Amino acid sequence: MPQTLDAAAVRTWCALALDALGRAREEIDAINVYPVADGDTGTNLYLTVESATRAVEAVFDGHATAGPASRPTLPDAVRAMAHGALIGARGNSGTILAQLLRGMAEVLTAPTGVSDDAELLRQGLRRAVASAYEGVARPVEGTVLTVATAAAEAASRTPGDVATVARAADEAARTALAVTPGQLDVLGRAGVVDAGGLGLVEVLGALARALSGTPAGRAPARGGRRPAPPRSGSRPRGPWRRKAATPSPRPAPAPPSR
Repeated sequence: MPQTLDAAAVRTWCALALDALGRAREEIDAINVYPVADGDTGTNLYLTVESATRAVEAVFDGHATAGPASRPTLPDAVRAMAHGALIGARGNSGTILAQLLRGMAEVLTAPTGVSDDAELLRQGLRRAVASAYEGVARPVEGTVLTVATAAAEAASRTPGDVATVARAADEAARTALAVTPGQLDVLGRAGVVDAGGLGLVEVLGALARALSGTPAGRAPARGGRRPAPPRSGSRPRGPWRRKAATPSPRPAPAPPSR
């Protein structure tokens, strides 16, 4: 059942995004080759969203102490989410995500007179992309910016309720992510998609689930089988990393002659 775009939905979005990034962080770290192959994009995104989540929870805690009738508004929650992401942003990917959330917050906290949740989300995603591009000195296609743009464009042309719009953004982001190796040479040579883009896909998937009322579990990364969480210390290939060729088994040594 579609949910309302309100403070509770933002709280659920944060919780689901943090859970999704927690499951995917090693996979994202493993495919981090651009702009620097330092293997920390997944961790940086997780820490950024963790900070955003703490800020939103603090808002809810503050209202809880004021009594059962006191509840945060959508602007309260979105403003806290964006500010928490900004002060807790880690690395390039975390900074760009914070810029995306800041842009969305500019729309969702402004008295625009728009009462339709779906239209608010469309406008919020468009402003999020503009904010992210404004914050990058030299934007490069085939990165998280490309994925965010595809999501916003799909949302803008999709009619229906807020859950339908969020799902359209999520699906478009996944499609855009899949073609990033053909847009950026370093990704193509490594046989991976953009790590920051994959992180954004996790965040948008969490938004779609929060607004669709289906919060359980992590969305499959490519419409196929749900990947298992990586083991500690492992370097997972995941659905977004090309598997290395399996070496042919060596023939067993001949038994010694008698």
